[in-house]
Amino acid sequence: MIGKELILKLFQAAYIQRWNDKLRPIDFIESDKHGHKMVIAYFLAKCQERKESIHWTGIIEGGIFELLQKIILTDLKSPVFYKIKSDEKKYRELNEFVYSEIHPFLKVLGQNFCERFRTYFLTGEDTLEKRILSVSSTVASQWEFDIIERADPHGFETEEIKNNLLKKIDQYADLECVAELHRPASRSFINLCGQLRFQTRWAYLHRIPKTSVQTHCLFVAILSYLFSLHIGASEKRRYNNFFAGLFHDFPEVLTRDIVTPIKRSIEGLRDFLIEYEKEQMEKIVYPILPKDFHDEMHFFTELETFNHVRVDGEEKHVSIEEIDEKYNEDIFNPCDGELVKTVDDLSAFVEAYAATKNGCMRDEFIRAQDAFRATCEMKKNLGSIDLVEIVKSFS
Repeated sequence: MIGKELILKLFQAAYIQRWNDKLRPIDFIESDKHGHKMVIAYFLAKCQERKESIHWTGIIEGGIFELLQKIILTDLKSPVFYKIKSDEKKYRELNEFVYSEIHPFLKVLGQNFCERFRTYFLTGEDTLEKRILSVSSTVASQWEFDIIERADPHGFETEEIKNNLLKKIDQYADLECVAELHRPASRSFINLCGQLRFQTRWAYLHRIPKTSVQTHCLFVAILSYLFSLHIGASEKRRYNNFFAGLFHDFPEVLTRDIVTPIKRSIEGLRDFLIEYEKEQMEKIVYPILPKDFHDEMHFFTELETFNHVRVDGEEKHVSIEEIDEKYNEDIFNPCDGELVKTVDDLSAFVEAYAATKNGCMRDEFIRAQDAFRATCEMKKNLGSIDLVEIVKSFS
């Protein structure tokens, strides 16, 4: 069962500082960058999908594998990393080291997943999915560096780094989706998504580590995918659960994070806010998104807590057990809203747990942990996922 060890290993990305040899007006955190990267990868892959088929599992798992590699290698500077990567023998040895370090945490996901991770970095870089992830990573890094350049325009290596980032993006100019990066509307969407990095969760409390809405969304997406693997979800179901997690709080870029106690304090406020978020999405977001994105973005951002399937062209709300028994096939477009919501709550629990372990002993963090434990004790299971065992692993 997925438990404390793997969950906290993934959470380590929230501690990793980026560009820490540069003058930075804000902190750049690895989990923020990676969340932004996966949003960009979704955008580019959807654009490329108009021309050719995309292996979405390759996009999702490739993103997870690359984050895990980064968690192990932490602050290895990019020029050093690419120098090692150019030497096939050294790069293989580096990745064998990464695998030996991460395997104790990944083995709960099964040998097949471990082998996919191990071979991912030992195969060629020329698959479509790897290329999309690579250019997405570079665009996310370029977005960060634009901020650094404004703060220190004459800093050491500024021009060199700027030119190298542009050259790297140019390497993928043959991909039709890369042309989308030059459209003002597309850049506006990428910039808007990046603002989720600025929005701090639990903003009114001192907390270590501070995490953003972007990090939270990435964490929910990855855990939703890993739990989907655990329950044997179909490929489309895993896709839906991952991207529903990645975009579930996207409307907060328009409203900011409104804490749960406030939502619960006034009758009808929660429904009012949901309607307001929908209005703002229609007014601000959909006009800068291609029309062929709209239906899926509606689906991901308005999922709520319902499990969805499509039967004979109509949406149905069903239990997770019914999906497992009758609808766990891509043709039904299944999505576990209940699972994503539970992982959303688990993510908040982990944020509070990490805060208390790091000495931030506020009552709010204690209450948040107690509330999630109580919910899991009452609910017991989510399909074949043992919620009680998960929270027990944090004892």
